[in-house]
Amino acid sequence: MAKMVKKSPAPLYFAAAVWIGWGLLLPLYRRSDYLIAAACSILAGLLGKKLFPDTAYETPETEKKQEPQKPKSTGNPEVDALIAERERAVSEMRRLNANIPGEKISTQIDHLEEATRKIISYVVEHPEKLPQIRRFMDYYLPTTLKLLNAYDRMGEAGVEGENIAGTRSRIDAVMDTLVSAYDKQLDALFADEALDVATDITVMENLLRQEGLGEEKPFSANG
Repeated sequence: MAKMVKKSPAPLYFAAAVWIGWGLLLPLYRRSDYLIAAACSILAGLLGKKLFPDTAYETPETEKKQEPQKPKSTGNPEVDALIAERERAVSEMRRLNANIPGEKISTQIDHLEEATRKIISYVVEHPEKLPQIRRFMDYYLPTTLKLLNAYDRMGEAGVEGENIAGTRSRIDAVMDTLVSAYDKQLDALFADEALDVATDITVMENLLRQEGLGEEKPFSANG
């Protein structure tokens, strides 16, 4: 809240009244007349201020418009571009999901949105994995958004013609394949980590077996 003060006009009115009254009732010929009248007007103004003081009140502060903040740079232009594309793609999927009716396709879009976020976020944290998702970023993701946008536009047309119905049907049919492909892309990013864990477990199993603490049959990375 901002504190504001409303000036009272009473002191001005009181001071003016003195000059008006003096001019009507008493002469203003000499310099002393003016001095006396001025002194009286000052006293009248002070009296008016005391009788009718300034009014203080509070008003809500005007909210300052905040400019959208740009995401902080990571120092790596490729990673910055990934983050920007992640935000754009996820936002677009949410918009399309809100526009496109149907429980099944809504669930599928939700899955694609979450997978997209996880894929890109993982690579943001592990930039060395960027080459593994080049095709995903350059083709699969933009093509998915293109298909969903076409599905949305055709649905809004309100016509069930052969072209519209056929195209929407084909997009419906490919959605499960897209969901599976996104999951496989995410899973592939963990291949090296999974191999490292399997190797660690194999070494541990062998050491435990040598110490007589494990099973006779050592754990195999191939199962």
